Amino acid sequence: MRHFSLCLLGCVLLGVLLAMPAAAYNQPSVNLGFTSFLDGGPPAGPGLYLTEYVQFYSADKLRDLPVPDPDVDVTVSLTQLIYQSPTEVLPGARWGLDVILPTVFIDSSPLPETDYGFGDLLVGPYLQWDPIMGKKGPLMLNRVELQTIFPTGKYDDTKPLNPGSNHFSFNPYWASTVFLGPRVTASWRLHYLWNDKNDDPVIGARYVKPGQAWHANFAACYEVIPKRLRIGINGYYFDQITHTEVDGSSINDDEKVFAIGPGVVWHINREMHLFLNAFRESSVENRPEGDRVNFRFVWHL
Repeated sequence: MRHFSLCLLGCVLLGVLLAMPAAAYNQPSVNLGFTSFLDGGPPAGPGLYLTEYVQFYSADKLRDLPVPDPDVDVTVSLTQLIYQSPTEVLPGARWGLDVILPTVFIDSSPLPETDYGFGDLLVGPYLQWDPIMGKKGPLMLNRVELQTIFPTGKYDDTKPLNPGSNHFSFNPYWASTVFLGPRVTASWRLHYLWNDKNDDPVIGARYVKPGQAWHANFAACYEVIPKRLRIGINGYYFDQITHTEVDGSSINDDEKVFAIGPGVVWHINREMHLFLNAFRESSVENRPEGDRVNFRFVWHL
């Protein structure tokens, strides 16, 4: 169905690398590439959904940091439970609840860093609107979620890389799917990100407050085999729009990344769906730059 409403980079995110005096790579893990095709609504109506994600991220560049020959590999597993209620709370809108728990494994050099543990818990109540219908079927699906990220993940202020971010974030989004023809759909998920203070940062300051940002996933696909197989392109974009604050001072370390690549979704049956997405990053500022592969299995219980 979706998400991670997530969730993520899983780099969570290179905490302030090498304890440099200026803050860098402070943004939390958010949903970069975890969701893609047909994101505007559940595939099988109301009920309980279990979604498992496995994402592999590999970066050999740390943009805007003077680190020679870096190598960062992150594997993230997300377990997601979604309940879509049949109860209408607004005209055409039904409530739901989304909960995601990440598990993160980090391996990097030249830092002698290997770590694993639970990431930050994501919880989001949402409203799913009924499809906007046309003469030949659905025209558009829409959902709005008030996603929150709680600092429950593993965190150690002596380590520059951590599974958890050690601060609260508010990350609401609007997801939509538009039906452009009998077999063509386009989807997007637009997030706003607000971050609270990290009162125990790696750099030794009293606090670091990452800047606000917006980020988006986008995808378009074509139904090759009716009700079975879709192929297409997918991507994501992240743009930090306010500066990070360190002990009351503004730091210009704004993060930015664009990524695009191919994807496929196999509808095993009405209740089970398998997604595969790949991404190559570019236009990167103050972040790792690399490649990402995401597997996602959705099961309507």
